[in-house]
Amino acid sequence: SVDIDSLDPAYAPGTGTPEPGGISSVEMLRAIRRLAMETPLVAFDVMEVAPVYDHADATVNMAHRLIFETLAGLAWKKNLSR
Repeated sequence: SVDIDSLDPAYAPGTGTPEPGGISSVEMLRAIRRLAMETPLVAFDVMEVAPVYDHADATVNMAHRLIFETLAGLAWKKNLSR
């Protein structure tokens, strides 16, 4: 599980509990892709996304990107095993 409020509100303002000083979107995306590529991942979810608090859809877009990066990492790992 990825709790979206671990990101700094500059990158994901649409959450019920924003965490000033949280990690950057780049750090999170790199960590997620590496996790997907290097661990036996069997499930993944993104939590605490609250679009009602985000008028520019930055948080929803970030959640989408996290899911995309996870799938990309899994696809990379699958291609490597062929």
